Amino acid sequence: MTDAQNDRKDPPWLFRTYAGHSTARASNALYRTNLAKGQTGLSVAFDLPTQTGYDSDHELARGEVGKVGVPVAHLGDMRALFDGIPLDRMNTSMTINATAPWLLALYVAVAGEQGADVAALQGTVQNDLIKEYLSRGTYVCPPKPSIGMITDVAAYCYRHIPKWNPMNVCSYHLQEAGATPEQELAFALATACAVLDDVRAKVPEADFPQVVGRISFFVNAGIRFVTEMCKMRAFTELWDDLCAERYGVTDPTYRRFRYGVQVNSLGLTEQQPENNIHRILIEMLAVTLSKRARARAVQLPAWNEALGLPRPWDQQWSLRMQQIMAYETDLLEYGDLFDGNPAVEAKVGALKHGARAELANIDAMGGAIAAIDYMKGRLVESNAARIGRIETGETVVVGVNRWTDAADSPLLGEDGGIMTVDPAVEAEQIARLQEWRAGRDPGAVRTALEGLRRAAERGDNIMPPSIAAAKAGVTTGEWAGVMRAVHGQYRGPTGVAAAVSNRTEGLEEIRAAVDAASDRLGRRLRFLMGKPGLDGHSNGAEQIVFRARDCGMEIDYAGIRLTPAEIVAAARAEAPHVIGLSILSGSHLPLVREVMDRLPDAGLAHIPVLVGGIIPEEDAARLRAMGVARVYTPKDFELNRIMADIVALARPEPAPAQ
Repeated sequence: MTDAQNDRKDPPWLFRTYAGHSTARASNALYRTNLAKGQTGLSVAFDLPTQTGYDSDHELARGEVGKVGVPVAHLGDMRALFDGIPLDRMNTSMTINATAPWLLALYVAVAGEQGADVAALQGTVQNDLIKEYLSRGTYVCPPKPSIGMITDVAAYCYRHIPKWNPMNVCSYHLQEAGATPEQELAFALATACAVLDDVRAKVPEADFPQVVGRISFFVNAGIRFVTEMCKMRAFTELWDDLCAERYGVTDPTYRRFRYGVQVNSLGLTEQQPENNIHRILIEMLAVTLSKRARARAVQLPAWNEALGLPRPWDQQWSLRMQQIMAYETDLLEYGDLFDGNPAVEAKVGALKHGARAELANIDAMGGAIAAIDYMKGRLVESNAARIGRIETGETVVVGVNRWTDAADSPLLGEDGGIMTVDPAVEAEQIARLQEWRAGRDPGAVRTALEGLRRAAERGDNIMPPSIAAAKAGVTTGEWAGVMRAVHGQYRGPTGVAAAVSNRTEGLEEIRAAVDAASDRLGRRLRFLMGKPGLDGHSNGAEQIVFRARDCGMEIDYAGIRLTPAEIVAAARAEAPHVIGLSILSGSHLPLVREVMDRLPDAGLAHIPVLVGGIIPEEDAARLRAMGVARVYTPKDFELNRIMADIVALARPEPAPAQ
C-alpha cells in the first residue's frame, strides 16, 4: 500500500478497557501498563461504595471495597489513581452516575494540581441516573433532583470544560436488563429528552445547540450483529431527527450522534467460557463495520468476565482484538459498506418505526421521569421472554443449551482463570481513609460542606461547591451525605409488580407442586428474595421473583441495597419458607456469612437459604459449609429447576417450644 493510500485511511476509534480494582495505586499501575500496550483512552471502573456515595468504612460498604472497581473516597485517592498520567493529554471515561458531579470535581481538582489547562480536558462522565432506576441500581437521590444534578454538570462543562462530554446516555444496561432493540432506542432517547428539556432552562438559548452537541451515548452491541448494526444506524438517524425537529438544532455539527460502546456482557457464558472470545469479536463488528454508525470509542469485556475479575492478560487479549481489527484489516480504507443495501434499509426502517411508537407512548405519559415504573416493568417482561427462549432452546446458546459436551479449557489454569482481590485491601483502604480524615483542616471541611448544602437547597449549580469541597478534603460519603440530607433517598421500582406474564408452557407441573407443598405447609408457600450489600445488578433476582410468582408462590422482594440485618428482620416479619440471596459483586462470602450468623439469633435457623451470583466453586464450597442449601451461578439458567428446588426445600415451621 502506498503512503497516499495510508493517508486516506480513517483514524481508528479510541481503544479502551474498562478497568479498576483493589486500590487507587494498583489501578494506576494497571492503567499505565495498558497505555504502554497501546490502549489510547482510559475507562475507569469505580467500586460500589464510590458509585453509591458511601465511604469505605460505612456499614453498607462491608465486603464491597475494591471488588468491582477502584475505591475513590477523597482527593488523595484520585491523585493516586492518575499519578504519572497527564490528564491534559488523556481521554478519560468515568463510569459513574449518582456521584458523577463529585468524581468529576475530584478529577478537575487533580488536573489543576498537575498544572493542566482544565478547559482542555477531554473525556466523559456517564452521569445517567434514569438507567440506574431501570437497570443498574446505583442511584442515590430521587429522580427530579437527580436530573437537576445531571444538568448542573452539563451547564458547567459547556462553559468551563467545553471538550468534556457531561452526560453519556447509557443504553448499555438496558440491553443487559433484557430490552429489545426498539426499547433500547426509545428508552435511551427518552432519557436524552428528559435531560435536554431540563438543561434548556440553565443555559442561554443561543448556546443550547452547543450543549446538545456534547451529549453522547454509551451503547451495547449484542451477538445478533446485523440487527445491532442496523440499530446503530437507526440511532444516528433518530437522534438527528430528534435534534432537528424537537429542539430546532440546525447545525449538523451539533446533531452528530456520538457514542462509545462496550460490547455485550450479558451473553458471556460461564460454560465453555473460551467461546466468549468469538462472541466478543463478532459483537465488535456491529459497531465498527458501518462507517456511518461507527463508535468513537470501543471497550471490550474479557472472555472470563462471567467467571470473575479478569487478569491483565485477559484484558490485553481483548485490546489486541481491537488493534488487529483497526490496523491489520482494511476496514478503515472504505466508506460505508451498507449504504443502499435493501435488507439493511428495511431493518433500520422497522427499528425506527418501533422506537418512535414507544417513544411517543413515553411522551404521552409525561416523559422518562414519569414513565420509570412503566419502563422498568417492560424490561422485566422482555428479560423474562429472553430467558424463556433460552430455556426452551428457541434461542441457541452454544455450550449452554446446545453442544454442551466439551473438553476442559486450558485457559482456566490453576487460578481458575480469574484474578481475586486480596481481602486485606478493604482494611488497608479504611486505614488510609481514617488517616486522610485525621490530616484535614476540620474548619475548611465544615465550610465546604456548608457551602455544598446551601447550593443544593437553593438550586444553585452543584459543581463549583463540589470542586471547592474536593480541594478541602471532603470525602465521597460526606458529599453524598449532604445530597441525601437535602434531597432524600430513593428506592426504585422492582418492575415485578408492573410486569405482566402470559407464560403457561412448562409451568403446569411446578404450579401443581407449589399447590401441593402449600397444602402440606398449611399456608401458601412463601419465598423471600434479598439483595444484601450495594450490588445493584437486580436482573437475575427479578427473574427469579417473577418466575416464582408465576408458579404460585407468595413473594417478598424489597429490591436492592439491604443490610443483612434488614433481610433477617424481613424474614422474621414475613415468615418465608425459603430465603434467596442474590449477590453479583463478589462480596458473597462476608455478606452471606452475616446473614447465616443472624438467622439463629432471630429464631430462624430452620429456614433454608439459597444463594446466587458469580461464585467460584471454591467459594461455593465455603458457602455450603456455612449452611447454605443451594448455590447457583450463571450456568444455572433453567429457572424451573430452581423453582423445583425451592419447593423441595420448603419446610413447615418448627413447633413452638412447650
